Amino acid sequence: MTDGTPSANRAVLAAMPVVVMAVVALMDLVTEPGVGFLPLVSLGPAFASLVGGWRRTAVIGLVALVLCVGLGVYDRLFEERRGFAAMASVAGVTGVGIAAALMRSRREEQLASMRSIAEVAQRVLLRPVPRTAGPLRVAVSYTSAVAEARIGGDLYEVVASPYGVRVIVGDVQGKGLAAVETAAVVLGAFREAAHDEPDLVGLGERLERSVARELEGEKFVTGILAEIGARPEIVFLNYGHPAPMVVRGDGTVRFPEPPAYALPLGLGAHGGERPKPYRVDFAPGDQVLLYTDGVTEARDGDGRFYPVGERAPLLKDPDADRALEALRADLARHADGPPHDDAAMLLLRYHGHGDGKSVPSG
Repeated sequence: MTDGTPSANRAVLAAMPVVVMAVVALMDLVTEPGVGFLPLVSLGPAFASLVGGWRRTAVIGLVALVLCVGLGVYDRLFEERRGFAAMASVAGVTGVGIAAALMRSRREEQLASMRSIAEVAQRVLLRPVPRTAGPLRVAVSYTSAVAEARIGGDLYEVVASPYGVRVIVGDVQGKGLAAVETAAVVLGAFREAAHDEPDLVGLGERLERSVARELEGEKFVTGILAEIGARPEIVFLNYGHPAPMVVRGDGTVRFPEPPAYALPLGLGAHGGERPKPYRVDFAPGDQVLLYTDGVTEARDGDGRFYPVGERAPLLKDPDADRALEALRADLARHADGPPHDDAAMLLLRYHGHGDGKSVPSG
């Protein structure tokens, strides 16, 4: 029995042509010549074309043809047409298998090329966040809902600006390439405005204008902005996004809500409350988890949402990356099957401005 891993499955498929031809040869030898097992030798090159290249398929096909001739002579099938029909079957299947192997190789090369392009796009769009920024230690986790995808509609960034460390976590409405394009617009605007705008409200207004120019109809982006300066506090600006989770050094958990709920980015033209900044104490030993709704809306087999607040003890590990990985692994265990939405998490740990009260971290 295999262990179920792709490498084990591939090894089984790689051995299958030899096993099949050996079984067919054995059955042909122990049964009467008239039973008609000989054409089944063509299963060898057929299986070879599933995982091997065209050269391996051709070699297996040649071995199958030699085996077919040997068994045909042994069974005296060349005294009638059955031996030649079996050879034609093996040759035909081998030819088709070689063609299939060539086509699969080309597709694999194209997929490898697309994967490398996606990795470059990921590095440009979702660049690795700095492990330290000002008074912060930072860790990030991103899980895409699309199989094999590296990027999606969730976004995050950390920028050390002249006005303090500025952070964004957001969630674009929708999925697919359109969501990725919108995420690129938001991140590009944030990276530029974070260095130019002296206050967080001005930064948010720049983002609103950029998103409004790019989005059409009722599309929008929920997001939360955060700023950490010289004082032991964090300033939030919330655009319809889930409240951050603040974990104090003593283990207590809070989800500070904004004084007024604002519309997501892109919907500012529809009126409603403008976002108001609100401040939360953020001292050495404290942690803040920013996340998207792919985290809190993940359901288990009974339909229960992920209780992120109850899982705060998982963030006790001194290494920020290991702590966030423990939370991500717990989220994956909680979810019933593959994720239905992208899930981004950004962990901020306050370790002070060189005051010797730092929280150990990776």
